[in-house]
Amino acid sequence: MDVSNALSHGPFEGVRVFSEDLRDAGYRLYFSGKWHVSSEKGPEAYGFERVYHTGEYGPWPRRPDDREWRHYRQPRELDQGAESRQSGQILRPGYPRYLQYGETENPFHDEDVVNAAVEKLKQLDGEEPYFFFVGPLGPHDPYFVPQRFLDLYDPDEIRLPDNFYDDLLDKPALYRRTKNRFSQLTVQEQKESIRHFYAFCSYEDELFGRILNQVEQSGQMENTLLLYVSDHGDYIGAHGLWAKGLPCFREAYHICSMAGGGVVQQAGRTDCSRISLADWAPTFLELAGAPARPMEGRSLAGLLRGEPPANPRTYTYTQTNGNEIYGIQRAVWNDQWKYVFNTFDYDELYDLEKDPGELHNLLHGLENDEIDASPYGPMVRQLCRALWDFALQHQDNCVNPYIMTALAPYGPGILWQTDPPGPMTIS
Repeated sequence: MDVSNALSHGPFEGVRVFSEDLRDAGYRLYFSGKWHVSSEKGPEAYGFERVYHTGEYGPWPRRPDDREWRHYRQPRELDQGAESRQSGQILRPGYPRYLQYGETENPFHDEDVVNAAVEKLKQLDGEEPYFFFVGPLGPHDPYFVPQRFLDLYDPDEIRLPDNFYDDLLDKPALYRRTKNRFSQLTVQEQKESIRHFYAFCSYEDELFGRILNQVEQSGQMENTLLLYVSDHGDYIGAHGLWAKGLPCFREAYHICSMAGGGVVQQAGRTDCSRISLADWAPTFLELAGAPARPMEGRSLAGLLRGEPPANPRTYTYTQTNGNEIYGIQRAVWNDQWKYVFNTFDYDELYDLEKDPGELHNLLHGLENDEIDASPYGPMVRQLCRALWDFALQHQDNCVNPYIMTALAPYGPGILWQTDPPGPMTIS
């Protein structure tokens, strides 16, 4: 969003965000934290009053010196390639120095973000309905946290993920190239990275507690919905990877949402329904009494009231065109099977029941014209059908039939074809 080579620097023309619906329904909107909606327009353009903002935005294009190239104008700040590596450092000659973890008192100014939100909440008397987005950046890489939270975790009790030693030889080469960056870290440094990430999560929990306390003290808890959620996960050493990126593993995509407040009628309930972050926008609008309109998500208002999920999802889908570097990837999975379509390399198929760590790519070594005759052909066809159906419903334009780009084993046309006879599941 805010890098020079981003695919877009803001929502597409004509896109209406849910905050505008809340505004029109009579809600006051407040914003404190990171802004990843647009690099060209700030929160005010979408109905918010800006309480605290980390980042910058303004008209594009910007001069390269103002953004990406400024990192390289300070030779003292760059890795030289021959220096001695310190604990947690990943050497990248010609790039800025990178430390995976460390200690600091106010990482990413998250405390400022939350404190500003708390002070604003003290001014709200509840007479006017409001929506408040508080967006600290943590727990994000690099993992720099206050020492008191590190002290909560015994380094000797930290364990590496079960799939940490995956060599990735049966997966896309980009995955291995990404992992190679982190292979400089010793096993002990990998464990320290995990410890720092856990500490970062505890730090964010404390900050969220300040929000909860202020809402409670204001007497508004009973008519308030509070959502505690992350925008993505972190590999945290899974497959030897860190941060988040193109590798389509569950650690980066599988997150949980925690909702509380008087609107939630069954406190302490855990639900394993297959939901999406996109579901929260229609949820907010329904609970606010705003007019309904077509949206990609499904309202979870019934779920918050303790009702069984209406029209539960069978599949989860992901769509990405890359993480600052381009790489078109689409994925679909259900409770057992996960298929990943990679335009930049060969595809992936995992049996999540037998292989929850996604260690064994069942399509490794198979060319497209060999998949159909393999034991996995019927399942890949079924998952491709689901993938393309989702693409059609959501106007995904990744369907170019040109011979150099149409690389899926089964193209979108299978939506209008009759499946061949035979089992659609693998015994």
